[in-house]
Order: sequence, then structure tokens, then C-alpha cells
Amino acid sequence: MANIDDFKANLIGGGARANQFRVTITPPPGIAIGLDVRRASFLVTASQLPSSTLGDGIEVPFRGRTIYVAGDRPAPETWTTTFYNDTDFMVRNAMERWHNGINDFANNTGVVNSADYQTDLFVEQLDRDDTILKTYIFRAAYPLTIAAIDLSTAEATEIETFEVTWRYQHFEPSAVSF
Repeated sequence: MANIDDFKANLIGGGARANQFRVTITPPPGIAIGLDVRRASFLVTASQLPSSTLGDGIEVPFRGRTIYVAGDRPAPETWTTTFYNDTDFMVRNAMERWHNGINDFANNTGVVNSADYQTDLFVEQLDRDDTILKTYIFRAAYPLTIAAIDLSTAEATEIETFEVTWRYQHFEPSAVSF
């Protein structure tokens, strides 16, 4: 019968902590968005490690039985980051400039080469001493939506936050290869 000491011995490093992470958003090469990468990393208040999904199995009938063969990987889900909004709106302005560079708010024009507005984004799971435990790279990403910031006279003790939802081509997790 297992006891608490067995459990503690098998929970390496005391377990990964959900509040120990770092998100790095690098500006795209073709649009000047004015993002301070280091500061933006500190202003991320929430994110997530991505899920991994395979398509439903392909049914193959065989002698009265059905076997399943793994299907193709579906399009990746979106990835979301939540930012604190500081008084200079640095991250918010950068995200809006990025959107405007892709498709101008007024003129419906923008960069045409996807390499000019897509970039790689990183989320790292950290240990309590900031050692990187695991890294996910979101390849060829761009901001899909910049969420609204709710304003209210009732919220005098909270800092504004807003979400950015990202579209990316695929992700690459560290320590996963053949």
C-alpha cells in the first residue's frame, strides 16, 4: 500500500507550478510594432500550455470487427495570453499596430507576405529558481483577436487586463522527438 512518503518521492521537484511561466513575444520582421519584449513578458498574467489532438480514428472493417487507425492531426487550436495593461498601453498599442500592419483599420491594406507579420512565440514552464523545465514554440504566429477591455466605475482596485488570441501554424514542444 502506497503512503504519503511514496507519493512525495515520486512527485519530482515538488511538482510543476502553474504560476511559474514565461511568455516571449517577438515582434514580426515586417511590421514595426514598438514592443519591448522583456517588459511584455512581465505583463503576461495568464496563458496555457497547448493541448495536443489527433483526428478521430479511421475505421477499418476487418472480419466483422472494426479497428481504428490514427487520423491526421486537425488544425491547431488557438492560443491565448492575458496581459496587464499599464498606463502607457505599450502591449495594447503594439498588438493594435500589428493588426493594423496586417490589415489597416481605415484602408483595408497591409503587408502581403505572411513572413512579414508572422513570428515565433514561446511559452516556458519554469521551476521555482527560473530553470526552464519545458518550452513550447508556436511557429508562424500572429494575433487573431485583441479582446475588449471592460471599463467600469465599480472597479477601483483592479488593474486592467485584456486577452490576445493567437493563430499559429503548429507548435513544437521541447524534449519530444523520434
